[in-house]
Amino acid sequence: MLTGRVNAPEIQTAHGWLNTDRKWSIKELRGKIVLLDFWTFGCINCQHIVPDLKRLEEEFKDVLVVIGVHSAKFEAEKQNETIKQAILKFGIKHPVVNDADYKLWDQYGVKAWPTIVLIDPTGKVVGQHAGEGVYDKVQPYIKRLREEFKDVLNYEQINFHVEHSESPILYFPSKLINDHEGNIYLSDSGHNRILKLNQQGHILETIGSGEQGFSDGSYTEATFYEPHGMALHNDILYIADAKNNAIRKVDLQHKMVSTAAGTGELDYYFMDERTQEPVNPNSPWDLLIYKQSMFIASAGNHQILRMDLETEQVYRFAGSGREALTDGRLHDAAFNQPSGLARNGNVLYVADAEASAIRTINIDNGTVLTPLGRGLFDFGDVDGDVDDALLQHCVGVEIIDSDVYIADTYNGKIKVLDLSRNRIRTITSGLHEPNDLLYLNGKLWVTSTNSHQLFKVDLSTGDKEEVAITVNS
Repeated sequence: MLTGRVNAPEIQTAHGWLNTDRKWSIKELRGKIVLLDFWTFGCINCQHIVPDLKRLEEEFKDVLVVIGVHSAKFEAEKQNETIKQAILKFGIKHPVVNDADYKLWDQYGVKAWPTIVLIDPTGKVVGQHAGEGVYDKVQPYIKRLREEFKDVLNYEQINFHVEHSESPILYFPSKLINDHEGNIYLSDSGHNRILKLNQQGHILETIGSGEQGFSDGSYTEATFYEPHGMALHNDILYIADAKNNAIRKVDLQHKMVSTAAGTGELDYYFMDERTQEPVNPNSPWDLLIYKQSMFIASAGNHQILRMDLETEQVYRFAGSGREALTDGRLHDAAFNQPSGLARNGNVLYVADAEASAIRTINIDNGTVLTPLGRGLFDFGDVDGDVDDALLQHCVGVEIIDSDVYIADTYNGKIKVLDLSRNRIRTITSGLHEPNDLLYLNGKLWVTSTNSHQLFKVDLSTGDKEEVAITVNS
């Protein structure tokens, strides 16, 4: 019989519960199969298993209870409000307990994000699994538990009080670019669509129905799943359709959406695997075109990919696939959830989010360097000399006159790295997870993702002016 031998530690902490109107305990969940998901919201691998958890919750809704245990990596991830925003962003429908002090993490012997723990209906631990591929790994065990404990299972479904928020015009806005006429394309990622705006904030066009999905067609028919970075090539708008693991292609002249690369499935390749053959993107987060190539920040596989714009085939470009901060030659170097791209000449700048680092790739000689950042667990909010400076999960980057402007996302700030002096300073603060930067007409446009706003920042004063988004009449 598939029976646990160790009593599951209770799941109470001093930091409270979210996505529910009450606390829960292992004891009162007796009669249910319980799955604990140890996660931290900035971790792309944790985000990858959300669809698996939703699938399990639906398949076993009469006997399974999923509880999220949020054991934060970054300081900004320990706050109930930022966890709540992540719950809304990812559409999580189960309770989440805030394990900010790692009490439950330690009690359950967890070592990595994500880790799931399965508990039988008598409150004993059956086992745990670290990493992705949760559905295929866990589903057979839940089926066995359902059969073996059928006489003691509680089949009454528990309906949790789930967080809801009014959806403003923008909902978790992400990346932005401009066209040659000065119009702006903005990823309205929470609404699964792309907005074309003029500089007054009027919506000129909407690309995507707003429904979550993966379908091609006209602007009103096409669906996306959390789109982020974009790039323009003549009359084609490419979109990093992150949670569909795809690059979408918008024919701006004929107003049609198609899929240039990706099947919807996660694709993995490490070290020397598949270096000369086409691959699929893995949670692509940002795009940048240079000459006849489009570079892709493939956050989910910790690599930079390259699409040949003539063939639209995607190849590995930089990164071994290991999650680490390692410089060197293209395939020896390692990245940490790269999430933003910019370019100065033949040098790519990468916002390497999980290492809170800024990386560079010399496209011509194939060398990766780190002008700012130290490692996966070195983060903070420190300006000054680059040897002392610290960021916290930076996601966006922009180049202005050889200076590197950074969306220091979890610090809620915009900072600038002066490469001539090797110093960093804060331009403005008070943002809510700024995601991207765009320099246009002397202003720095910034998405404040968790406050669902778009701002223009004066570079000389740091003053912010909100851009009101309206439907153009």
